[in-house]
Amino acid sequence: MKNIAQVKNALWGLFISDSLSMPVHWYYKREYIKKDFGQITGYNDALHPHPESFMVANTYFPNLETAKKLNRRYDILHKHSHFYNTTYSHLDIETKVHDGEHANMMPELDERYHYHHGLKAGENTLGANLVRVLMRSVIKNKGYNQDSFLDDFVEYMTSAGTNNDPYLEIYLRDWFENYSEGLPPALCAQSQRQRWSIGSHGGIIRPLVLSLTTKSAFEGLGVAVSHQNLTHSSQNVSSALGSLVPLLSNLLNGNEEFETLKKSSQEIALIKIHGEELSKIYFSSNGPGNIPKDQMWKLHTEFSSNYLSEILPTATDESMITKRFATSCYPEHGVPLIYYFLHKNKFDFLPCLLDNANAGGDNVHRGMILGLLVGSVTKKIPESLKQGLLKHEELENEIEDFVKFCNL
Repeated sequence: MKNIAQVKNALWGLFISDSLSMPVHWYYKREYIKKDFGQITGYNDALHPHPESFMVANTYFPNLETAKKLNRRYDILHKHSHFYNTTYSHLDIETKVHDGEHANMMPELDERYHYHHGLKAGENTLGANLVRVLMRSVIKNKGYNQDSFLDDFVEYMTSAGTNNDPYLEIYLRDWFENYSEGLPPALCAQSQRQRWSIGSHGGIIRPLVLSLTTKSAFEGLGVAVSHQNLTHSSQNVSSALGSLVPLLSNLLNGNEEFETLKKSSQEIALIKIHGEELSKIYFSSNGPGNIPKDQMWKLHTEFSSNYLSEILPTATDESMITKRFATSCYPEHGVPLIYYFLHKNKFDFLPCLLDNANAGGDNVHRGMILGLLVGSVTKKIPESLKQGLLKHEELENEIEDFVKFCNL
């Protein structure tokens, strides 16, 4: 039976991990983390410039004519629109060079704006704030209502002044492009087959939180996958939830953590293409966008006959981070890293979160998942970590109200 204090700590873990990781989100080369921060030991501001940022000139092309006819709001960028190449704003910043881990096009260094440009120490990213949108929707409706959540999601994203974070993941931009074309909200999710990065950690977070409201892992997985498909049509995300929902449920139900992790790791198949090899393929192609879709599909969905349990007992930072598993946004790489951080640090809350932050890459979204898991077995989270969050009072109230609708 779930313990209410542990559910609260799982949620605190999500928000704390998000904010700890934010300043070095998408730092792929860890030497850049050392140069800018030494190492992450607490909350920090997002610095300018970001050495590897290619946020500038990301695209967003809603159908303005159709959206206006249907009275559908399409502006999800608001004050951050000048960072993007869109159908309704002007981009002043020129992308000039192929650089960074994946050789994507990016501006010169002084115009490489941080993905979370302007966020301060202890502030949460858009990904974490969309978890709050879900939580508030559950609280308002005294339970989960899909249509109500979608209404709240659209309202939040299209209202000026609600979002302080410049970085909008590709799933959001694709979703609202489909929405502007007149698709029903429940069918606006982009497919991983059409856009490889739809298979990302971002699709796991809210569904995993929503599974907390159910009575069992069996029920939780169904609710989680259903919610996932509202924004991420991805078999990799569904596969990850197939392991993570039962793992979180078993941890919250008091099962011994190491044995629970070991059993779950026996279900995690190892992706064929190693992290180092994947990076080389991306770089030689001048960015993943130049790789044919059928090849991208194979890179991210072909698994070996081996399982994580075979390598976890002898794993090290050197063998796991970047070399075996990429630190990018893909669950087939990120989920094994999450299990590794839990195993290495013996479920010790802060060391787990700091290891994840200092690994770089998609540490924010990967970290929110990790925070849920390690928080679920943490008896007491340091008050300084809670108080250090910029919106800690609002978060405390929302967490207190949300857990009333979790089946405990």
